[in-house]
Amino acid sequence: MSDAQLPDPRPTNWAAGRYQAVADQIAVIADEVVTTADRLRPVQDTRLVDLACGTGSAALAAAEAGARVTGVDLTAELIAIASMRPGADAVQWVVADAAHTGLPEGGFGTVVSNMGIIFVEPTSLVAEVTRLLAPGGVFAFSTWIRDEAGNPFFTPIVETLGAPPAAAYSPDQWGDPDVVHSRLDVGFNDVQFETDSHTWQFDSVESAVRFISDESPMHVNLLSRLDDATRSRLLDAFTAALSAQTDDDGRVAFDAPYAVVTARKIRND
Repeated sequence: MSDAQLPDPRPTNWAAGRYQAVADQIAVIADEVVTTADRLRPVQDTRLVDLACGTGSAALAAAEAGARVTGVDLTAELIAIASMRPGADAVQWVVADAAHTGLPEGGFGTVVSNMGIIFVEPTSLVAEVTRLLAPGGVFAFSTWIRDEAGNPFFTPIVETLGAPPAAAYSPDQWGDPDVVHSRLDVGFNDVQFETDSHTWQFDSVESAVRFISDESPMHVNLLSRLDDATRSRLLDAFTAALSAQTDDDGRVAFDAPYAVVTARKIRND
């Protein structure tokens, strides 16, 4: 199996497909991230930055809650979509790397991210979050947790293409509490790891497969690197896995575990 056929957990083109379809599915988690951050430090009138904001679900939720919000994403096309959404005028949108934002040091009381920073190299990401936050500031983000029982969005990839090569980091590492503590305990305290389950829902197997083939950037990027025969085999594997998740009316629904992680930057006084 060539490297070109192996799944890449960090796609280089988030503008591929239609990311808003993904954002719509996980918007409820974005709301939860903002609500959780607000419990630790009220976001009303707080300077808040949403890192790797995509099309801005968490940023917009925070702005609606009264925060003074900056949304940052590396992909200009996603920022352009975010800037056209209802309520977007209340947010400052910035095209920048989440690990190198260029924003003011200590300029924010809260940093949030919804399934975004998990794709960024973690050492530089944590350093940038630490730099951005004022002492006592809150860091809140969501992360997927690896499901040992399998996930119809990802298990077919490994079963069809084989396991990816070992990598220095992967998104689901943030779903391990020990990894979270190892990355955050130096500069943060009150590290909390709250787990839940998200239900992915589609009207039919066909619409779920279309989400994979045409909309989800990670899957669209992967499929574009495959030859026709391998692509067909992988889509057949997705179809079979998703068909196993249907109800009597043909609707697809399956649960995926996730966590909302929170931490507070250590005060030096």
